[in-house]
Amino acid sequence: MSKSIFRKELSTLKSYVPGKPIEMVMEEYGLTEVVKLASNENPLGPSKRAIEAIIDEASKVNIYPDPTAEALRKKLAQRHGVEKDQIMIGSGGEEILRMIAMTFIDANDEAIMATPTFDLYDITVDHMGGVSKKFPLIDFEHDLEGMIGDINEKTKLFYICNPNNPIGNIIDRATLKNLLGKIPQEVVVVLDEAYFEYASRNPDYPDGLEILKERPNTIVIRTFAKVAGLAGLRVGYAFSSQSIITEMMKTKGVFNVNRIAQAAALASMDDVKHITDTVDLSYESLGYMMNYFDEKGLAYIKPNGNFIFVDLKMDSREAFTELQKKGMIMRPGYIWKYGTYARISSGDMVQTKKFIHALDEVLGSQ
Repeated sequence: MSKSIFRKELSTLKSYVPGKPIEMVMEEYGLTEVVKLASNENPLGPSKRAIEAIIDEASKVNIYPDPTAEALRKKLAQRHGVEKDQIMIGSGGEEILRMIAMTFIDANDEAIMATPTFDLYDITVDHMGGVSKKFPLIDFEHDLEGMIGDINEKTKLFYICNPNNPIGNIIDRATLKNLLGKIPQEVVVVLDEAYFEYASRNPDYPDGLEILKERPNTIVIRTFAKVAGLAGLRVGYAFSSQSIITEMMKTKGVFNVNRIAQAAALASMDDVKHITDTVDLSYESLGYMMNYFDEKGLAYIKPNGNFIFVDLKMDSREAFTELQKKGMIMRPGYIWKYGTYARISSGDMVQTKKFIHALDEVLGSQ
């Protein structure tokens, strides 16, 4: 074929690489049990109320879902003190990020972000023909001065993952306020708060909705995947000004969030105890890990989500392989250019103890 029929942007696009599925590891190593602490999932699963809603809704799947998720938007608006027209629902945070890029990025427009951070920022921007300006972390922190200094007339979006994934640290309230004062109002700030409920335990963690009140050109992203345990149903949501949400609505699929997902999300909002128990368990699990890391002299970043970033003092690719042989999955740091680090999700306490036991065997064999 003399001329490619495909969009030129596709030739340089990278794909998002998710954590390795449990089934694949079981088949590859002939295992009957696998502990997956790789994808920041909720070990408690969804709440009982959400499960009941899923069962009740199953008989109605012959009917198309509400395309605007009116009931869910209304409930979120009441919960957070905003107008429902300031909220949009997506098929996970992934779709929200795609809609943001589709709404704002023309060819050669620029978006500023850290690296490493959540990979879908640059993937979605690049997909639209934009330019992702990525600033390496300095001592695991955002290079805020460098990021601010690169803003120009082409800059459309400024991404902040707070807490940052995969590192787990936060930009605190005072630092974020100072940062936002230096960003021109016409630049849209995207605050990814996927781990909001976990990070809120930190008194220095800023609430993006407070920022939105003062800065309308802000988009705050949250999700039901993590604390609500609905990762497999794909329900994310965004808060912004009504004018931004109106434009973003033009980019979404008509029936983008299925009716079972909507029903489960609605029900999960009523189970406050499940959310509290989830966050409590996460910090109990991470606390157990940190005690072990302290005993072994392994450096780590204090967690603000449901995961921890730790220096294993060995090649993370090798650690990843050896742990898989023992039925344990984590995310190796080499994929983010941190060769000896690993990102480990919190689990229930049985999973956590099994994982640390296996990790101790792997580290002890070095």
